[in-house]
This record gives sequence, C-alpha cells and structure tokens, in this order.
Amino acid sequence: MSQWSEDLISIERAGTLDGLFFHRVRRSPERVAYRFHDRDAGWRQLTWRELGQAVARWRAALAGESLSAGDRVAMVLRNCPEWVMFDLAAMSLGLVTVPLYTDDRADNAAYILQDAAVKVLLVQDAGRWKRLAEAIGRAPWPTRVVLLDGGAEALRLAGVDPRVRVAEAWLPDTAPEPSQREADTGSLATIVYTSGTTGRPKGVMLSHGNLLSNSHAAVTIIDCYQEDVFLSFLPLSHALERTGGYYLPMMTGSCVAFARSVAQLAEDMQSIRPTVMIAVPRVFERVYARIADQLATRPAPVRWLFQLAVAAGWRNFQRVQGRAGWHPLLLLWPALRRKVAAPVLDKLGGRMRAAVSGGAPLPYAVARFFLSLGLPLLQGYGLTETSPVVTVSPLEDNIPESVGVPIRGVAVRIGANDELLVKGHNVMLGYWNNHAATARVLTQDGWLHTGDQARIDGRHVYITGRIKDILVLSNGEKVPPADLELAISMDPLFEQAIVLGEGRSYLTALMVLNGDLWNGLAQEFGLDPESSKSLDDPHLLREMVKRVRLALRDFPGYAKIRRTTLTLEPWTVENGLMTPTLKVKRAQVVERYREAIEQMYTMDA
Repeated sequence: MSQWSEDLISIERAGTLDGLFFHRVRRSPERVAYRFHDRDAGWRQLTWRELGQAVARWRAALAGESLSAGDRVAMVLRNCPEWVMFDLAAMSLGLVTVPLYTDDRADNAAYILQDAAVKVLLVQDAGRWKRLAEAIGRAPWPTRVVLLDGGAEALRLAGVDPRVRVAEAWLPDTAPEPSQREADTGSLATIVYTSGTTGRPKGVMLSHGNLLSNSHAAVTIIDCYQEDVFLSFLPLSHALERTGGYYLPMMTGSCVAFARSVAQLAEDMQSIRPTVMIAVPRVFERVYARIADQLATRPAPVRWLFQLAVAAGWRNFQRVQGRAGWHPLLLLWPALRRKVAAPVLDKLGGRMRAAVSGGAPLPYAVARFFLSLGLPLLQGYGLTETSPVVTVSPLEDNIPESVGVPIRGVAVRIGANDELLVKGHNVMLGYWNNHAATARVLTQDGWLHTGDQARIDGRHVYITGRIKDILVLSNGEKVPPADLELAISMDPLFEQAIVLGEGRSYLTALMVLNGDLWNGLAQEFGLDPESSKSLDDPHLLREMVKRVRLALRDFPGYAKIRRTTLTLEPWTVENGLMTPTLKVKRAQVVERYREAIEQMYTMDA
C-alpha cells in the first residue's frame, strides 16, 4: 500500500460509543466499513453510510419495544454486520448490551439472561432459540426474541410464540438517521459476563468511557490507519475482539472483514489479505505445529535451509530492535527472506503489519519463530475487567517474553504475593448484582486485583503465574502448572493437558491426545486404536511420561511428571469442560477424572 492516512476520532468528540459511530459515518460515508461473506453472493461490503442507514432501522425496531434507558438487551450471534448494528442501535437508545457466546451451554446462557433481566434477545436462528427456550423454561426474561435467520421453522415459531419475531418482519423498511444524543461518558454501555473456570459467570459492567479510553490508548502503542484491514474471527462476545477488532477500527476509520470460520481461516486470509489480526495463542501454535509437521517429512537440506532462515531472521529482528549488533548471518537474510520466509507470510495474506496475541500466554518458541520469519507478532495482556487491554508490545520495542508495556492512562504496580495491580480509565465499574465480588477485587482507591503474578522490568511487564493456580507439593515446592501445561501442549501429540499435584508428593498429568495422530501411535505400540483399554497400556503410558519429561526438560527437577492419564475425548464448551473463551475448567476436569487421578496416586511407585 503506497499511502497510509490517519483519521482518529477523539474521545471528547465521540462522547459515547454510539457517538463514535455517529461521527465516523459523517467523516467517512463512502469508505468501506465491513466486508463479509454471503453464501449466495460471495464477499460483500458495507460503507459507513450504508451501515448508518441499517443501524437506524434496528434503532427504530428497538424503539418500538417500550424499552427505557438502562434496560438490557442481548445477542447470540456469530460475527456479522448485524451484531454491530444491534449493538450500536441499542446504545443509541441508552440501552445496555449483553453479548453471549454462540457456542456456550444453554443453561449458562439462560442464567445470564435471567441475571441481567434481558428484555430483548437477538438470536442467530431458530435452532439456537429452541435450545435456549428449553433451558429458560417459564422464566420471564426475555420478553422479546428476534430471530435473525428466517426460514420455515423461524416463521413457525413466530406464529406460535408471541415473544418471537423474525428480524426481516420486525425491522422497518426505512428509518430516519438519529442525531447524536447527549449522554454521560461514564454511563453503563455493556455487561460482559466472564466465563469463569469455577462457579457462575460474573457480569462485568463497562462504561462508554472504559471502552473508548481503552481503544484510544491502544492506538498510541500501535498506529492504525484508514487503509488498514482488520481480520475478525475471535467472537465479538470476547472483550479483546470487541475493543480491538470493532471499536478501535471504528475510531480509526479502518475496515473490518469478518472471517467465515476457523476452518476456513487460511482461505479467508488469502482472500482478505489483512493488515492487522487479533488472535489467541492457539491460532499461532497450530500454524507453528503444522509447519513443524510438514518440515519433519522434508529432506534434510530443506530442513537445514529453514533452520538457517529462522536463525538469520532472529538475528535481524534483534538488530532492528536494537538488542544486537551486526552478524555474518545478516548477509544471508535478504535471500532467505525471499526464498523461505516470504512464502510462509504469503499464506497469511502477505501484508500483515501487526498480529496481536492475547487472552492467554504466548509460548516463547512460537513467538520467536514467527518474529524470525518477519511477522510483526505482538503479545498483549488484559482482562475483561480492564476493557480489556492493560499492556501490549510496541512494534519498536518488542520483547517476546514479556506482555508489553502499559498503554497510556493505565498504571500498574506489584502488590502482595507478586500480584499485578491495575488502575486507570479502563477499569470496570464493578460486577453486576454482585457487590461482594466487586469489593474483593477493587480497592477503595481504584486498584484492581488481577489475580496474576508478575514482575516489572523497566517499562515491560512479565506475567509469572496465577496466584490461585500455584500447586504446592507436600514437600513445600511450588509449581506453576500453567507453564508446564503450555510446554506439554507444544508437542503436537497432546491437544490439551492439566498438571496435578496439590498437597501430593509428586506431579501427574491428564492429557488429551491428538485424535488425528492416535491411529499411528497405537499401531506403533501394537495396540487396537478402537479399544479404550489401549489408552491404559502400561508400555504406552511409560513412553508418554518420557515424552512429557522431554518437553519439560528445561524446568527444575521437582517439576517432573511421574504418571499420566490419557484420553481421546477433548475438553470442550459443549461437554462443560471449557469456557467459551477456551479456558479449561480445571475443577470440572478433575471431578470428571477423579477416579483416574486417585489411581495415579495409589499405584505402586
């Protein structure tokens, strides 16, 4: 791209999130706001003017539902323009939006709808509403249900249930565009329910000012332009995607393209050719593992050339960052970049200016690999309670072991037990209907307890562990299981893992095997892949322990896995063993495998 131009809307001018949209439509009416895929027409686009006209229709429909400012409305949608339309239309009426995950369990979603007393619910399709309706039962909320996708079943439900309407019939054909409303920046904009790994989710109350300040501050770390194309595939229900991939691009006038699905991500990146992408580490880990698998089958000279390119690329990255001087390998880098690195980056669209990883720790080996190939991969850190960004790595000062530097207006400090404390305009108003939980994490003077352990070196923040997740062995040794689990999961054979040992004399692990590799592994050990008993084969288990120990070779001696339990059943949202933000529910997994765990600790040494 030959020219990059900035067009940032200030917080003061926007006032509210719907005010931000109001000014964006007027500033950039003919620029493309969104790209999305239509099954019949292929890739389509919406200009800011067209989006403004659509939001006006959704606003008029909501205005006809006898709602008052402060009432809650919710959406259960995959990423699409209608998600944005509903959110902005609701906010322009002073309503509070409550996003729900499309793949969350129905009983969990039903709890949120009741806890927030949601009056209007926008649902993707009839099938999702039927599952939700069964969980809701005779509860009074919601009072209106709007089905986005039409069809015979949607029309039937609308005919038998007075609450249900089909969006096409519910929306007016046209509506006048609203003027900017007068509203307090500190007023409640949304309630985002955290998918806690234990107990019921808590509703995080975020104001317009929380989200505007977070978006604006993030732009001071990473410049964004009107010509940028953001790839959106994390759910908009996820705070990181909502702020970084929705409100921030609106503030900068950038285009957002909605990916079709994770399965079609590689194809979409070729079509969209994004310049900015926000993702969770698992996306980068899978690409890394796939490249490693492919390399393992290539001739030795090809593998050697690739390793040389990574070594030269890392030297170049360190030199550009000002952390290393000249080295002979740098002479080879231009040729290696063209021959080895460029084809890999072309698979990601070929013009990525920044790829941001957040939501979980990014393995150093993965970060180093992509940085060596020339991908500007930046790690960040945040919480739903902080809108969500606290830190992010600058392009010019990128230390992959750290989670970056605090964004503007955010203060951090280390408290008791090395806990990271955060204060700033991005910190939540509190938890909805839960004053006790609010008081536990927010101090009187506004410091938020993150629950994460950290150290601060210069201006860079390093996350070192999770206070609640530290395992204390019976000998007093303290072990951070998340670090071990991350190292184990880097082996492509192990899809998921949790490490156990609280109060015990040694560590054990529960591990989910990669189903695609199981047949080959079973045959290698002379086992029947169709028999569940094969997973308990003593010889297999001993070899898996050796493989895990190899993955943990860089850890202290006391962080050694003695026994393992293997399973082929993945831990998913559907079976209740993972949150919608893809965090393993440790307590539920332990309960599910309690008998196997006890057996690992009662077997003869």
